[in-house]
Amino acid sequence: MADIHTSVAPRGNIFAGFFRSVFNTLVMIAESDHRMKAIERLTAMSDDELAQRGLKRTDIVRHVFRDSLYV
Repeated sequence: MADIHTSVAPRGNIFAGFFRSVFNTLVMIAESDHRMKAIERLTAMSDDELAQRGLKRTDIVRHVFRDSLYV
């Protein structure tokens, strides 16, 4: 008796890999933006430190994007 094993890659993997790499590139670009770094820096502060700057935690994104985004 002979055993035959075949492996067929699904067609979706080619497209999924392409879109995954495009998405990861866009995420990398967004994370390297100076505004994202400012958000991370402010988010890492305590509530007391934010209050000294006149900010609430809920206003961090609005504060960072205040010159380019009307929210």
